[in-house]
Amino acid sequence: MGRPERIDTADFPAAVAAGWDRRRFLTATTAAAALAFSVGTPQRSEAKIVEDALPYPYTMGVASGDPLPDAVVIWTRLAPKPLEPYGGMPQASWRVEWEMAEDPDFSRRVLRGRTLAHPEYYHSVHVDVRGLRPGREYFYRFKAGGQVSETGRTKTAPAEDANPDRLKFAVASCQSFPDGYYTALRHIADEDLDAVLFLGDYIYESGINSEGGLHEVPEPLPPEFASDAITLERYRLQYSLYKSEPDLIAAHQSAPWIATWDDHEVTSNYVSLDSDSWNQPIDFAVQRANAYRAYWEHLPLRLPEPDGPDLKLYRRFRYGKLAQLDVIDTRQYRDDQAPGSGDSAVRRDPSRTVLGDQQERWLLNGLTNSPARWKLVPQQIPMAQLDSAGGSGLSLNMDAWDGYLPARQRILDAVRESGTENFVVLTGDAHTNYALELLADFDNLESQPVGVELVGTSICSDRDGADTTPALQTRLVENPHLKFANQQRGYLLCTVTPELLSTDFKIVPYVTRRDAPISVRQRIVVESGKPELILDSA
Repeated sequence: MGRPERIDTADFPAAVAAGWDRRRFLTATTAAAALAFSVGTPQRSEAKIVEDALPYPYTMGVASGDPLPDAVVIWTRLAPKPLEPYGGMPQASWRVEWEMAEDPDFSRRVLRGRTLAHPEYYHSVHVDVRGLRPGREYFYRFKAGGQVSETGRTKTAPAEDANPDRLKFAVASCQSFPDGYYTALRHIADEDLDAVLFLGDYIYESGINSEGGLHEVPEPLPPEFASDAITLERYRLQYSLYKSEPDLIAAHQSAPWIATWDDHEVTSNYVSLDSDSWNQPIDFAVQRANAYRAYWEHLPLRLPEPDGPDLKLYRRFRYGKLAQLDVIDTRQYRDDQAPGSGDSAVRRDPSRTVLGDQQERWLLNGLTNSPARWKLVPQQIPMAQLDSAGGSGLSLNMDAWDGYLPARQRILDAVRESGTENFVVLTGDAHTNYALELLADFDNLESQPVGVELVGTSICSDRDGADTTPALQTRLVENPHLKFANQQRGYLLCTVTPELLSTDFKIVPYVTRRDAPISVRQRIVVESGKPELILDSA
């Protein structure tokens, strides 16, 4: 078998400009992706391998993610100068050592190894550490170029047949850098968590002025930041800026993350290989490939890596017999949004999908056959109906599940018909806190709930927000299944036990200044076997 033809994967747009058609582009990017990581060790690149001394390279900290009972992924990236091309690293592969211990002093070290940080992957390192014990806390660190990283804390999931007493996690999303500070993430770092669920909009693709918007930067940003991200290099720069923020670094170091994307990791409101706002001189598939590649390089994700403009991100996590987390992807496989904001034949077309056929079957099979007590679905866009029109009309968000009525109904019907209990949807995207009951039929607002939905606000997107607004008051009136709404910034803190799921809607009073305090705006309780929301005093 001959050597696959390759292009410079740092310059996909140049390939298109040179006359590459889409099939040839996808073939080449697939070949480039074949230089992927094995478990713990990437395949050798053509760049020379060095172990020379480096300035401190861990400017984006360390991270862990995708916890299993016997494994966790640990991540870092070598970047002494994060806002320079390739983070100021030479075009060479660097040897990186890692170690895992049962204590932060590393006196009880359990595993160690070596891997390579390749320039093809922007000197990012993903190590899938296997052979760990279930339900255990571990500490990890890296060493490269004579420099030792800070220590990260992680935790494996319990064994699948275990009966843990508790699962505690934060739910966060939407951290537009120029909109404010990441104070909420600093508070997440102070929680004692089993995991952090991040539900999308990790970055925003939009350009940023040299001052960093409302998020003060120590020195003016390079001129490249003024333009929106389209190329791979520009997406990489955006991640370099976001990930060098100390509060985000602290949150990653504190617990394993289970991450998924929404739209702004690519471009606003895109679906599948379509973008309504697309007016760029390159194929949108090329941009999506660039965006997916940069996302994968910068998050602690387990294999597989992107295949051109494709990356299978939906996946399942089990926390013993207590909880199952089905993380779904509502962007990559869905049909275009329905027009307008009212009811329509397009909105009710049963052939239209949010998840795609394969992912939908995977989700429904997992939900209806799970042995876990709680079935949690972390995802991106609001699932419950949210009518924003006062009076008899409808005003719905067609980018949410409201724009795909039969697709939503198939999930609700499967839960109801199978007798599945403790169905809980966890959502980001809305920049608003909502607590909603998922009715069996949203065409009949008197139908019984089959589950609940907890929507978390943004970390800082849309700036400070407000406790309430006239629009929120209208939604509370028009949607009897909506039990709580608030538009301040923060995160959800969820505690799951066999008897109940308790969620604190934690808020900060402002994000346009540093060091905001944290408080609980509302506590919501769901009792096992009862798909209804109880507003509790915090």
